[in-house]
Amino acid sequence: MRTRSPVTAHVLDSSVGRPAQDVKLTIEKLENIHWQVIGGGLTNTDGRCPELLALDYDLKAGIYQVTFETAEYYERQGKKCFYPYVKITFEITNPEEHYHIPLLLSPYSYSTYRGS
Repeated sequence: MRTRSPVTAHVLDSSVGRPAQDVKLTIEKLENIHWQVIGGGLTNTDGRCPELLALDYDLKAGIYQVTFETAEYYERQGKKCFYPYVKITFEITNPEEHYHIPLLLSPYSYSTYRGS
């Protein structure tokens, strides 16, 4: 059995230079032509969501997406943002590998890359 989720995420708020805590995330898998919710969670004090999927989730090759609820995060800080949510779509080709989805966030921009 795994010791961590097969897919994890991390959010850093570059506008304040620290991790983004309590960002809601949802992960979905594309099945036929429909997105199916398969997991989710909140970022912790370090901006990480280590429990995005259950440890026993049977990860398969396919197309997935993680949605970050950015408007809710900024609203709690009394700020507005241009992107109310960020959807990062990615392809898993080797289900035995670990996949990490980092998001570098500010109210008017974001970037991502394949993490390790």
